[in-house]
Amino acid sequence: MEVKKRRSANRNRLVYSLLMVAVIIGFWVFENFYTPGHYSEPEGTAVPTVFPASLLPESTTEMVVAHQHFTLSYNEPFEQAEWVAYTLKPEHLTMDERERPFFLEDPKVKTKSADWRNYKGSGYDRGHLCPAGDRRFSEYAYRETFYTSNIVPQENEFNAGIWNSLEQQVRYWCKRYGTIYVITGGILEGNLMAIGDEDVAVPEYFYKIIVRGKPDKPKLLCFLLPHEDSAKPLEQFLIPVDELEALTGIDFFQRLPEAREVVLEKTVERGNWKF
Repeated sequence: MEVKKRRSANRNRLVYSLLMVAVIIGFWVFENFYTPGHYSEPEGTAVPTVFPASLLPESTTEMVVAHQHFTLSYNEPFEQAEWVAYTLKPEHLTMDERERPFFLEDPKVKTKSADWRNYKGSGYDRGHLCPAGDRRFSEYAYRETFYTSNIVPQENEFNAGIWNSLEQQVRYWCKRYGTIYVITGGILEGNLMAIGDEDVAVPEYFYKIIVRGKPDKPKLLCFLLPHEDSAKPLEQFLIPVDELEALTGIDFFQRLPEAREVVLEKTVERGNWKF
């Protein structure tokens, strides 16, 4: 009888051990190989959020990807977008609760956007360029922001600090002035630190251009922020667009009439905006 009990106990321990191993393997496979479906709404069913063509920047890579609620230009050597452009309307600023989805490679980037696993153990946040918080008005719009083409490595203190403060400021302007157009990204240049197997570049500076008014007669501000948190007022990070173009090699308002473009890009018109 005692021998049977010991055999039964040994069998139970073996079963529990095998189950534990199976669970661990299952979690590992899920973590490393599971890929969910696409996040964009099926073609023909979405009401897209349009960004004015006249305000779209130049793509230095000719890899422009148009999603339903933002547009981007992907820069493969740096494994991120050189810019993301999106429209923000007052009706977009909802507080709808959305379940946080997985980060997913962008199916529209022909060379494949960076795998989210590059960020694991790197110490960097997966920072959004088009903020998920600006796309709560629709489940599909919210989920689209989790394509990795919209993600960049950011220090947590920066992402949750001054970068978040600037995103909040943009929302304030949207509520105050109406529709806002945003162009944003990191400064991509040689010799940047990189993370992961795909060498995702870590920008040392991030920029954000905010535009309002009629697309043919816009008012704009341009911010350039070092990749570090700061307690300085946002106004201290304003620069002319000309300066940003020199840093990025991107022509941001190439489709505007030349005379208007020259005036817009060489000045900082802070007085048109309430901070």
